[in-house]
Amino acid sequence: MMLQGWRRHALLLVMLVSVAAYLGFVLWTGWDAVVHAVSQIGWGVTLLALALSMVNYILRFVRWQLYLAQLGHKLPLAEHFKIYMAGFSMTIVPGKVGETIRSLFLKAHGVDYAKSVAVFFSEQGSNLISMVLLAAAGAWVYPVAQPFVLGLSAVLVVILVLLQQARLLLLIEGWSTRVLPVKLARIIHAGVTTVQHAGRCLRFPILPIGILIGMVAWGAEGLALYFMLHSLGSDINLQTAMFIYAFSMLVGAISFLPGGLGGVEASMVALLMLQQLDQAHAVAVTLLVRLTTLWFAIALGGLAVTQIKKIHD
Repeated sequence: MMLQGWRRHALLLVMLVSVAAYLGFVLWTGWDAVVHAVSQIGWGVTLLALALSMVNYILRFVRWQLYLAQLGHKLPLAEHFKIYMAGFSMTIVPGKVGETIRSLFLKAHGVDYAKSVAVFFSEQGSNLISMVLLAAAGAWVYPVAQPFVLGLSAVLVVILVLLQQARLLLLIEGWSTRVLPVKLARIIHAGVTTVQHAGRCLRFPILPIGILIGMVAWGAEGLALYFMLHSLGSDINLQTAMFIYAFSMLVGAISFLPGGLGGVEASMVALLMLQQLDQAHAVAVTLLVRLTTLWFAIALGGLAVTQIKKIHD
């Protein structure tokens, strides 16, 4: 199954806009200075960053499997990994909802849409919590970021509590059945069912396991940022690098822009420059981080989609 129709057009459009934006970013900063900074980081650190991104994907796949097993499904490992990676081919869709393309593949394995979408939301929720915890560990460096981290933490706690309100969900479903038109009531029923499944994934003892896996997974990519900075001679410590990476990803996540484009780059460059990194180095590091994370994942996802096609043909 190749990307077709609007998916292909959307991906091409985002790629063209991104290339134009990145090119403009580099030209504005100074082409020679950015290229020199990229060459300073070198292939060794870049390959290490790609390897750490693979660690991120594998760990998140382990967590994805855990959530799906919690809902009663266990798929063949290799095929399931391809399905999981295929979701990254559409990660540029705002809110990452494009990753629900996995539901189309999982349906062929007997996983209904309510469960696969619930696993998707559980994964995204766990990612946000893990990112907030990584950011919170270094938020003291940037006092201005503390209200943002605390506010987002409060919202996530409220959501987790609401997910466990089984009686409230049943009341909502019963009310919709009695009052609303049949079609609308069915939509409410599907939504309540999905929330109930997500609630089973985001409760003890699976909740802390998922959060811990997420912290290690996203921490691996934060570690890649740390290595890039030190290859440029920066003395930014690991804790601060983790904060910069996690906070920038959070800004991108809540921006609901395709792949967080713009929000992630702007916040990461700004935070790096606040740590006395010059603009050329900050831009070079940010672009390499995005190439070895977001665009690397999209490339692997596109490859995985073609492999799934071979299996089902």
